[in-house]
Amino acid sequence: MKAMRLVSLFVVGAVLAVGAGAAHAATFPEKPVTYLIPFNPGGESDIFARAQQPIMEKALGQSVLITYKTGGGGSVGWNELIRTKPDGYFTVGFNLPHIILQPLQRKTSGYETKQINPVMIFMNTPNILAVPKDSPYKTLEDFLKAAKEKPGAITLGGSGSNTANHLGVVRLNKVAGVNLSYVPFTGTGDAMPAFLGGHVTGLMTYTTMGAQYKNDMRVLAVATEQRFPLFPDVPTFKELGYDVVEGAYRGLAVPPGTPKEIIDILYKACLAANEDPKFAKTMIDSGFLLENLDHDASNKLIDQKIVEYKAALEDLAK
Repeated sequence: MKAMRLVSLFVVGAVLAVGAGAAHAATFPEKPVTYLIPFNPGGESDIFARAQQPIMEKALGQSVLITYKTGGGGSVGWNELIRTKPDGYFTVGFNLPHIILQPLQRKTSGYETKQINPVMIFMNTPNILAVPKDSPYKTLEDFLKAAKEKPGAITLGGSGSNTANHLGVVRLNKVAGVNLSYVPFTGTGDAMPAFLGGHVTGLMTYTTMGAQYKNDMRVLAVATEQRFPLFPDVPTFKELGYDVVEGAYRGLAVPPGTPKEIIDILYKACLAANEDPKFAKTMIDSGFLLENLDHDASNKLIDQKIVEYKAALEDLAK
C-alpha cells in the first residue's frame, strides 16, 4: 500500500508539474526576453539577430533584448545557458559545428552538446573558397595545381579553429590530395584585412562574405549540393569532383528543462521572421540560406552532425 501511495504521489506531482508548465506557457512572455549572442557584434549571428529582433518582438508582444558575452568560441555563453532558469526568458544563439566539436575535443568545454536545447535552427551559411580579384588563380583547378606544386605554401584564412571553415579546408586537403595551410582568425570580419592585404592566399569563408565583398574577391567554388543562388556562375566543389559540402548552421537555444509549450512559442516568433517577405529577401541577398527546423528537426540534424563530426576528428587533429 505504501508503494502504491508513493506511485500515486509521483503521478500527481508529475501532472501538477505539467499543468504548471502549461499555465506558465499560457501567459508567456510577461516580460522582456534576453537573446544572448556568444560572439562579437557584427558577425553572422549578430546580423541575423538584429534583423529578427523587431519581428520577434511583434510576435511575442514583448521586447527582445540582444546582449553579448564572448569567449571560448561561444562556450562562455553556452555555459551560462545551461545554468540559467528554464523559463524561456534567457535564450542564446548557437552554432554548428561549434556546439559539437567543442565538447568532443575539449574536456574543459563545460557543457555537453545535448544540453543545448534548440528552439529552432533558422539559417545556414555555406563555405566558399575565394581569392582576391587580382589573384592569378582563375579557377579551383588553378588553385589546387599551385597547392600541389608548393605544399604548405598556399594559405587559406578562415573563422576560428574547429569551425565550418576549418573543416572545409581539412576536407579539401583530404579529397584533393593537397596540403593547404589553414590560418584561423577570430571571426569572418577579422580575416578580411589579412585577405585584402595579401597576407593569405585566399579564404575559406562564408557565402555572406562573398555577398558583402563581391567587388573584392573571386569565388572559385561553393560547398553546397547545388549552386548557390547568389553565385549562379560559381561551380560547387562537387561539380568539380571534390566532395566538400560544409557550412555553419545557426539557431536559438534555451536552457535544458524549458517547457515544450514555451519552446513552441519562441519557435513561432523565430519562424515569423523567416516567413516575413522583406526579412527573407534581405537575408537571402546577404548570403544566408533560411532554415525552418523546429525543436525536433533541429535535434535530428544535431544528431546527424555528431556522427559526421566524430568521423572528422582525426583529420582535424593533423
